[in-house]
Amino acid sequence: MKVYKFGGASVKNAEGVRNVEKILRQFAEKEQIVVIISAIGKTTNLLEKILDAFYYDKKQLPSMVETLRENHYTIVRDLMGDEGQRIIDKLDAIFKQLDDILAGEHSENFDFDYDRIVSFGEILSTKLISTYLNMVRVKNEWADARSLIRTDHNYREGKVDWEISSHLIRNKIVELFEKRNTNIIISQGFIAGTEEMLSTTLGREGSDYSAAIFAYSIDADSVTIWKDVPGLLNADPKFFPEAVKLEQIPYEEAIELAYYGASVIHPKTLKPLQNKQIPLYVKPFLHPEESGSKISASQMENPIPCYIFKTNQVLISIYPRDFSFIAVENLDEIFSIVSRNKININLMQNSALSFSICCDNNARKIEKLIEDLTVKYRVKYNFNIRLITIRHYTDEVVEQMIKDKEVMVEQRSRTTIQLVVGE
Repeated sequence: MKVYKFGGASVKNAEGVRNVEKILRQFAEKEQIVVIISAIGKTTNLLEKILDAFYYDKKQLPSMVETLRENHYTIVRDLMGDEGQRIIDKLDAIFKQLDDILAGEHSENFDFDYDRIVSFGEILSTKLISTYLNMVRVKNEWADARSLIRTDHNYREGKVDWEISSHLIRNKIVELFEKRNTNIIISQGFIAGTEEMLSTTLGREGSDYSAAIFAYSIDADSVTIWKDVPGLLNADPKFFPEAVKLEQIPYEEAIELAYYGASVIHPKTLKPLQNKQIPLYVKPFLHPEESGSKISASQMENPIPCYIFKTNQVLISIYPRDFSFIAVENLDEIFSIVSRNKININLMQNSALSFSICCDNNARKIEKLIEDLTVKYRVKYNFNIRLITIRHYTDEVVEQMIKDKEVMVEQRSRTTIQLVVGE
């Protein structure tokens, strides 16, 4: 058994869905494949805006939901023309569930509502694609990840119960492959569920993680993530047009790159695969015959510099009000405040008199974080900051990178340098 994962860019239009069909026709004849699919295109972003309107401006909801419907129905019409009514009927039933939620009142827990609303993106995309594939005789079974990946009630960052999830996934997948006479099972990335069948999510961009959870649970031969790039690159081509492909890297190096924010792989994806020595391939979905990149239990050979850029960052520096030293009890309190506000720290640095963090500029969260910190501390902050991480750096590379830039924070280890600079 193998696991394939297709991201939102892979299925953003009818052409992308047909390409998924082409890949599955090519490979599913001889092997059983569990296919994990994200929400189409920018659906998650739109659902987040719908969630905000649900809380703060319900007048906008009808037009936003209509846009969501039309985005999906356009793909159906482009795929099937007038014959797509069967798909639209299935999507309408899902939209009815969303409409019922939006017609009510929001709860007191924004993250709970986030998970029950934003999770509709993956349900819609997989139901559309699964139904289409069956109509064009690519036989498959649809499975609901919310009933297979079990998490706690930590909404938006659900913690996976590996023992229960593995049992549920293994039993369901084996049953579908054996009893339904198919080589393809389609399920969702990003979403999961609690014991009470309440929707949870695994963190933004969590579809890669979902693929790893399924692969771990069924002892898959491999995981393939189909992307709009030739494979793993040493830099984002938006910033580095001369970026080159990494043919093969070990799990440890990939985990480091993911930890620092490399966008190709979700940070939590790699560890479960490493634990069972399941190789991960990153391949171009428009050219499935190409080799892509492989992450496995290999050795690192002739490393080249790898560049990771995080934009729209905020640098926050925290000082005791009495100008005393930053002591252990200060750090304990600061970390507690950061954790309570669910802030992910991308870089931190302390001196005798201050403690600084660099993190994503999520406006609502950062505003509340600064408010909580200022109760006991003096706080300074800079917006429009960029965090640059270079693995396997050289002095020449660093000098070129910081040319004409103001460096606010610098951290070095033997293999990695991080630089906080103005945009």
